Amino acid sequence: MFRFEHPHALLLLLILPVLLALFILSMSLKKRALKRFGHLPTILQLMPEVSTKKQYYKFWMIFLCVLLFVLILARPQFGSKLEIVKKQGIEVMVCLDVSNSMLSNDIAPTRLDKSKQILSKLVDNLHDDKIGLIVFAGDAYIQLPITSDYVSAKMFLSSINPTMVPVQGTAIGAAINLATRSFTPSESSEKTIVLITDGENHEDDALGAVKSATEKNIKVNVLGIGSTQGAPIPINGSSNTFLKDSQGNVVITQLNEQMCQEIASTGNGMYAHADNTNTALKALQNEIDKMKKSDIESKTYSDYDEQYPILAWILLFILVLEFFVLDRKNRLFRKIKLFS
Repeated sequence: MFRFEHPHALLLLLILPVLLALFILSMSLKKRALKRFGHLPTILQLMPEVSTKKQYYKFWMIFLCVLLFVLILARPQFGSKLEIVKKQGIEVMVCLDVSNSMLSNDIAPTRLDKSKQILSKLVDNLHDDKIGLIVFAGDAYIQLPITSDYVSAKMFLSSINPTMVPVQGTAIGAAINLATRSFTPSESSEKTIVLITDGENHEDDALGAVKSATEKNIKVNVLGIGSTQGAPIPINGSSNTFLKDSQGNVVITQLNEQMCQEIASTGNGMYAHADNTNTALKALQNEIDKMKKSDIESKTYSDYDEQYPILAWILLFILVLEFFVLDRKNRLFRKIKLFS
């Protein structure tokens, strides 16, 4: 694994374009000053010892030295030792409904956005635990394998939208089955599936999938999101255009609270109705906090090898070389024409 110990030092790279601009300005002013004395090609013939090319060589050497010096300050490092660290925690696999019905705004700002807000806060409250993410609609896909990398979890979470799953529908059973297979097989820690959905399951046997999970000592907690009164589904974020059925009627999507409660009951977990408050998040957090934490393993780089000495030697070599590059042509090698 590669990293910079002091990445903020890379801001000094902004010096480089300034140096380049100053050099171009300097060369332009020199040329302009020479033109004042007469015809430029004639003047250059009167100064046979002056080498314009070497002025460019010297500049690019200094330019490269500044670049290397900044990189040295940033201290590039390579991870040399991958260490397995044991921590006390649990494993949480989230199944998030991303079907079109989750775009309904009966929960502000939308059901899907509210779900992402809840999950973001849940990730912030995790400590030494592992979390994974599955998105589902008519089919289910792993968005983030089980991990203790919370930064990646929040990054993947922010990019979720209904277009991630090409097949529409609400295949809760497929999501539960996939989540059951996605936990770390060797871990003895307690495991739970967090299902966030409006409960409109039309695809498969959700309760059968939950029973299979409980047989493996996996709890299934459910957050039902949406209103039981129902609401239309906006198209492309419009507040005036809504999804219609084949007969031209506006589709009304409702929270199937009974289905959500049955899933939670069968899965030996809790059910909470997610609304515009934080009640559901608190209930879920309390349920997770009650779970018994045990040793879980995570891999991390514990030792880093410094790479800056290599850059320092290159920098020193260029500085020494630059010292011997003069603005004037070398008389000893003036008559040697390697490329003529």
